[in-house]
Amino acid sequence: MLGEKGDFITSPEISQIFGELLGIWFISEWMATGKSVAFQLVELGPGRGTLVGDILRVFSQLGSVLKNCDISIHLVEVSQKLSEIQALTLTEEKVPLERNAGSPVYMKGVTKSGIPISWYRGLQDVPKGYSFYLAHEFFDVLPVHKFQKTPQGWREVFIDVDPQVSDKLRFVLAPGATPAAAFIQHDETRDHVEVCPDAGIIIQELSQRIALTGGAALIADYGHDGTKTDTFRGFCGHKLHDVLIAPGTADLTADVDFSYLRRMAQGKVASLGPVKQHTFLKNMGIDVRLKVLLDKSDDPSMRQQLLHGYDMLMNPEKMGERFNFFALLPHQRLHGGKHQMNACQSKPSALPVAGFSELVWQ
Repeated sequence: MLGEKGDFITSPEISQIFGELLGIWFISEWMATGKSVAFQLVELGPGRGTLVGDILRVFSQLGSVLKNCDISIHLVEVSQKLSEIQALTLTEEKVPLERNAGSPVYMKGVTKSGIPISWYRGLQDVPKGYSFYLAHEFFDVLPVHKFQKTPQGWREVFIDVDPQVSDKLRFVLAPGATPAAAFIQHDETRDHVEVCPDAGIIIQELSQRIALTGGAALIADYGHDGTKTDTFRGFCGHKLHDVLIAPGTADLTADVDFSYLRRMAQGKVASLGPVKQHTFLKNMGIDVRLKVLLDKSDDPSMRQQLLHGYDMLMNPEKMGERFNFFALLPHQRLHGGKHQMNACQSKPSALPVAGFSELVWQ
């Protein structure tokens, strides 16, 4: 389902620069918070492992910076098939994988660069400790409850069999109130809302961990800041697909509501963003990196591929404005001390956080 022949392509599959810049972001945050002696890199829903592979390459290239740091990789993946593909992409063939289906750590190995790597089915199973969390196109896959405002109040949108055509599905409104309505804000002004309890649970878990042990979470996804309404859709073979037709054959997705994620952090941590992908990558120095790679390459097809990848990532008409970056950080990272903050506020950083503030050459 991933890649050119599948239902959708993700940024890491398009250009290596994307993953490299994310690797730089994690190293930059590690340095800004005092270069701890160890950190965990945790990715939620790692796809084919391309992104973490690109990040690991940066870690290797900057080995002199990270030389005294004990790094481990932790992948949260529910799909057996994808975990096998990730292992092929990332691990050293000569070191056999340890498998234990009944254990919270269902697979273990060593990456090609010699870093320990482990697989888990849920975030709650990942060891607590100073960690950097990455969720790229992860939250948009989680199921949503859809609500429509009616004269009787909020009513959930359900799926039902069409009474006229037995093999056809249709959307219907619930006759009365349903439990998930508890997730809707009292002052909600939209007339149609999508809420994602699973996302709320994961954000709460991330926030608790970061507040307790430090680190950061970087979330990249398509979404909005509490402005959009009906975004639930399907993709099949890179084309929009009616979600009610042939369920199970298409990739289903809904835009991430970043205002909801910020609210779910409940003030335990600070949040930055969302900022558009083209702004974040520009602030991370994508133009400089592209120039270096173009200068290094003599192969016309390679240069063309780099320019095409850059255009896909940065062009506002393509991924540049559709995707957003959002970060969760300890309050003391931004304010130099422990500050209580309103759960819905997101103040700009006092110490610059890479990607969220303009790149300044010194």
